[in-house]
Amino acid sequence: MEPTEKRDLHDPNHIQAIHHSQEHGDNCPCGHGHGHHHEEHHGHGDGCSCGHEHHSHGDSGQHRQSPDADTAAGIKFTCLVENLGCANCAAKMERRINELPEVNAATLTFATKQLRVAIAAEHAGLEDALVAKFQEICASIEPETVVRRQQPSQKGKKSLSSGEQEKSGNRRLSEQQLGLLSIIIGASFFAAGELLGHFGMKGAFLPSAAFVVSYIILGGRIVLAALRNLCKGQVFDENFLMSLATLGAFAIGNFPEAVGVMLFYRIGEYFEETAVARSRSQIMDAVDLRPEVVTLVLGADTKTVDAEDAQVNDILLVRPGDRIPLDGVVVEGESRLDTSPITGEPVPVKAAAGDAVTSGCINTSGQLKIRVEKTLEHSMVTRILDSVENAAASKPNIDRFITRFSRIYTPFVVAAALATAIVPSLVTGDWQHWIYTALTFLVISCPCALVLSVPLAFFSGIGAGSKRGILFKGGVSIEALNNVSAVVMDKTGTITKGNFVVQDAIPFHGYSKEDVLRLCASLEQHSTHPIGVSITAAAREKGLALDDASSLKELAGHGIQALLPAGEALAGNRKLMEKFHIDLTDCGKAAYGTEVFLAVQGKLAGRLVVSDTIKPESAKAIAALKDLHITTAMLTGDAPESAEAVAKETGIDQVYAKLLPDGKLAKLQEIRKETGSAMFVGDGINDAPVLAGADVGAAMGSGADAAIEAADVVFMTSDMGAVPESISIAKSTTRIAWQNVVFALAIKAAVMVLGLAGYASMWMAVFADSGVAMLCVLNSIRILYRKQAAL
Repeated sequence: MEPTEKRDLHDPNHIQAIHHSQEHGDNCPCGHGHGHHHEEHHGHGDGCSCGHEHHSHGDSGQHRQSPDADTAAGIKFTCLVENLGCANCAAKMERRINELPEVNAATLTFATKQLRVAIAAEHAGLEDALVAKFQEICASIEPETVVRRQQPSQKGKKSLSSGEQEKSGNRRLSEQQLGLLSIIIGASFFAAGELLGHFGMKGAFLPSAAFVVSYIILGGRIVLAALRNLCKGQVFDENFLMSLATLGAFAIGNFPEAVGVMLFYRIGEYFEETAVARSRSQIMDAVDLRPEVVTLVLGADTKTVDAEDAQVNDILLVRPGDRIPLDGVVVEGESRLDTSPITGEPVPVKAAAGDAVTSGCINTSGQLKIRVEKTLEHSMVTRILDSVENAAASKPNIDRFITRFSRIYTPFVVAAALATAIVPSLVTGDWQHWIYTALTFLVISCPCALVLSVPLAFFSGIGAGSKRGILFKGGVSIEALNNVSAVVMDKTGTITKGNFVVQDAIPFHGYSKEDVLRLCASLEQHSTHPIGVSITAAAREKGLALDDASSLKELAGHGIQALLPAGEALAGNRKLMEKFHIDLTDCGKAAYGTEVFLAVQGKLAGRLVVSDTIKPESAKAIAALKDLHITTAMLTGDAPESAEAVAKETGIDQVYAKLLPDGKLAKLQEIRKETGSAMFVGDGINDAPVLAGADVGAAMGSGADAAIEAADVVFMTSDMGAVPESISIAKSTTRIAWQNVVFALAIKAAVMVLGLAGYASMWMAVFADSGVAMLCVLNSIRILYRKQAAL
């Protein structure tokens, strides 16, 4: 069995480093010759590498959600819903598609315009027929929408997933231009009507004609859509409510008000669509790093081909300033790579022949030739985009609540409008005033601002995280992070770097530091264990000449016995020294790290202290967590002395050492009972049971593919600062989502109250609908521009 390997994405070279934790002990599956026993003689703890894959959280997790298209069983496929312009309409489409008997689950994401569907296995082969049904449903709600199936072969095409297909984009652009033109012409007729009325022609034919023409230009499309939808039984449709409100104003003789409200509504709708489109584009541009084309090297020539046509083992040319297009290995050239688009890490990293490189990184200096290791569909840039799109489809509980609430809200406000029109009018006899007030209620009964406000805020949060190398698995993960009260961490590879380094050499009985290091390295030079490798590396760094050991014998759980030119030598733990009666009276105990003792000819020659290095940002990250009023704890299989030393240096609140994986899980449950919701940060592989038991599981460094599948949050860089940063983004996202909801409801309620008091006009009601929706969009994308915490 091979030792666990961990690949850190913050290093684009993807060095395959052995991540055999200092915490592993007797149960550790090292399996390299003397590796298992060698670990024991280095005095490691009793933990083990679980190696299990963690695919979902158990019942102990508190953030489970109802099944959606990504979690439901069955055959799954994805459709794109083009020209989707209304979040509330998207919710209606999703609801009606879920009512189809063939559909197990469907999720329509307004932010990405993707419809993800899961159907029962017995309906295999009916996907195209179902897409036709989806088209019928969506077009009945929004006539301009076009539903088409996204084929697996199209996953590599950037334009398809991001909604930027050239043909569709041109058509959408022309629609926006046509809409803007109709607004300008309609506004001109409205202004003409106002001017004619102002110059003494009020009530005359010309002003009225100008208002009617203006209304037809501005509201004709809306009235026709309302009539079509009304025939299909859609009473509480936004088009119908706006038509009823403005035609009602016409009926009571308030022509300028009717046209002005429709004009204001169209302007608000235009700016809302523009704001949504730009925010969607900004987020997708931030995460969609896939190349359109690549430069293929063919002998002495080059050829530009589509990125999805590049195959494994193709040689690609990457010029300075270009992105690495596909995952591969450098075969020629040397440069420095900016990995920040993938990991958020700002420091460029050297890349030379033989180094693995990750797609999405930027080549900052020299020209490179790379051999393709993964096609576009499987490269990191596509995996990141898929992760973001999947996350957007995972709706948080607040989103589901608002969608349900909007179905109650609209009928309630319409009923209130009807009561307002009739009851006070019967009492006062002032029908015109109360009908006008009721019409303002109809305008603000549209729930679009509410339904739009939440998903866009969470999508912005997902985008903001991806820009910093933090991949959230969905809105539900962000919600769970917002509620975290404790962060529980693994030690090795999370708080520490996981790279063993000789920290000190203490000589005895006439030996020098160099002698101790050289003799220990002579015994360890053939070791594959990280501690043995670190001792050998330290000796070679100093240029020390190593002796050849003979009669090498491994003593299980103790260390190595061998014959060197200097005499019989022992290297191992205290138990080895005690077994051979080596006097350790003058030898103290290291405060932190693993001790490797050296004895020559029955006498103590020295001691090495080997430990993995604490990450420089760990202490600041822990302090940042405390600033967020979050309890910190560390679970480790390492010795208590080492664990306490790390905790003291970094400021961690609680330390639990010498834990097996099941012991870690038990401690995590205890912490959850004491503090509430808990987040566990590990490597995503060795700590699968603890990840499964946490409310939020986070993988530090993407490492193996299992980590992305396992965790709710994946930190693409191994920087500890990503932990408080992710919680900060989650809190900002949730706060902004609730701000949007409260703001939208408060404005609508205020207009209703002012309307009842006789102070609100339909103009104000239109602001409470379209204006508030636009402000919610602008508020949501603030998350993208929040400053990253300096750690």
